[in-house]
Amino acid sequence: SDAICNFVICNDSSLRSQPIIFNPDFFVEKLRHEKPEVFTELVVSNITRLIDLPGAELAQLMGEEDPKLPGANSTASGFFRSLISLKRKEKGVVFGSPLTEEGIAQVSQLIEYLHKNLRAEGLFRVPGNSIRQQILKDALNSGTDIDLDSGEFHSNDVATLLKMFLGELPEPLLTHKHFHAHLKIADLTLFDEKGNKTSTPDKERQIEALQLLFLILPAPNRSLLKLLLDLLYQTAKKQDKNKMSAHNLALMFAPHILWPRNVTANDLQENITKLNNGVTFMIKHSQKLFKAPVYIRECARLHYLGSRAHTSKDDLDLLTSSGSKELQPLKSQKRSRLDSCHQEETQQRTEEALKELFHHVHNMPDSAKKKKLIRQFNKHPIALTPGSDVPTSPAPRRTRSRSFSGLIKRKVLGTPVILERKSRDTTPEPVRVSKENVQLLQKCGSPAHMSQAKLKSLEGQKEGSCRRMRARLLSKDSSSL
Repeated sequence: SDAICNFVICNDSSLRSQPIIFNPDFFVEKLRHEKPEVFTELVVSNITRLIDLPGAELAQLMGEEDPKLPGANSTASGFFRSLISLKRKEKGVVFGSPLTEEGIAQVSQLIEYLHKNLRAEGLFRVPGNSIRQQILKDALNSGTDIDLDSGEFHSNDVATLLKMFLGELPEPLLTHKHFHAHLKIADLTLFDEKGNKTSTPDKERQIEALQLLFLILPAPNRSLLKLLLDLLYQTAKKQDKNKMSAHNLALMFAPHILWPRNVTANDLQENITKLNNGVTFMIKHSQKLFKAPVYIRECARLHYLGSRAHTSKDDLDLLTSSGSKELQPLKSQKRSRLDSCHQEETQQRTEEALKELFHHVHNMPDSAKKKKLIRQFNKHPIALTPGSDVPTSPAPRRTRSRSFSGLIKRKVLGTPVILERKSRDTTPEPVRVSKENVQLLQKCGSPAHMSQAKLKSLEGQKEGSCRRMRARLLSKDSSSL
């Protein structure tokens, strides 16, 4: 069991390009070897979910009670049992002995040879030569090397000897404990729309039940059963040559695979059809029966990796939360930089618009309106001409209202100009500064390079022109009178 978990590091560069073999049942086998009680409980709980096993039959499956088999109380069966047990004492280490790895290694030579000779007509049905069979049997029992490809033995000799080996086992390949469970598998049928049982077999549930039962077989029995069913499956695929279908092969091997020992066909007359059909089903679906169901694989994987997975998930959540906390200052800094850039851009556009408006007012002909507008430029903070280097403090955003510059344009021009289009697209915010900065700006000069003294001189000129206009009007009125 320790060898299952070992890892081999290969430093040979020529082997690194070889494909990696992944066993999906790795954790299943690991759980079976390291914690057999947990494994058995997991599998049996799912078996009872599929098939109905009363208390006695479940206890037999678990090995808690001796299996009650048909014909076990008859005198004939007891006589045959004692006779066969006496014969087994005279056998060697392979034939008549319980299954061992050594015995399976010897018998596997027969199976490999038959895989190469599946076209012989009547294979497993036509008996071979008894003398050659005895020679081959003695060689297997003694453990000597056998050259089956030498031509000394026929495929019928080897096939008959394989059946003989299975027939002399102390119990069938599927063991006595599993007998009643396999009888129940044949009763798994589909249900109609109303929930009533039909006569149609439920193949998916049958395959699932067999997969579970095969998982709790003893390891030698499971290994040999896999070799045997694969051989019979390949034999049935060539039935056009050997005339042996899956059903014909089941009739040959059901007594060795499933029937209880020392029973006759009369003892099984009620169940013999179920047993034969069950073996036929195993042969046809043998390529699926030795894979653990997906939920068993997942349970075995979580048994070993569950705590590690939860730890990694907690670590991931912790990293995510800490990472989000660290990202929050970064996001706020990035957002403040974007806001400042947006404010600078808005301020620049506002200054350009104000500069254009200021030049427009300055180029207007002398009038009372121009004088009033210039006075408002000097008094109102928004009249601050653009381009100044006066520092501004960021102000909170307010809802958009009518700007003073728009009011000036409507009063002066009466028609929309390019400035209005720019203000619609950019919606600049007014730049607000303190009164001290305004006074400082008035002393230093505006971006249009117009000093406060010049503005006062212009105002004086306008007042003088107004006085002269009044004097002329008064002189005209006096002359007319």
